[in-house]
Amino acid sequence: MEIMITINDVIKLKALLYDNEVAEKIYKALPLEAEGDTWGEEIYFASEVDAPLLNPTELLEAGALAYWPPMQAICIFYGPTPVSKGNEIRAAGPVSVFGKIQEGDLNALKNLHGSVNIALTKL
Repeated sequence: MEIMITINDVIKLKALLYDNEVAEKIYKALPLEAEGDTWGEEIYFASEVDAPLLNPTELLEAGALAYWPPMQAICIFYGPTPVSKGNEIRAAGPVSVFGKIQEGDLNALKNLHGSVNIALTKL
């Protein structure tokens, strides 16, 4: 399952969703459009997707797509967050990783601050 993530109508990132229940629920809910927020080097937005916490982790790699159940949030991680220690990429709490950015410039995300417009669509 592949998706396109568009941020502020200019940044385009192609992502591959993994073969797990969270990815399937998110893919079925597409297209999604929302106003997201940045938190350090993470973009997140609340969704209507109700998915379980699978293989919970707090440490991630740049480009990871994850789901945070308490807020039903879809998150894109691309660098350290306010809870990171050093250069690690750490979520606010346990998340389910459901995909990874395959194409696009993650460094372009580092210039984003505050609110962003985000759209996820099927490819």
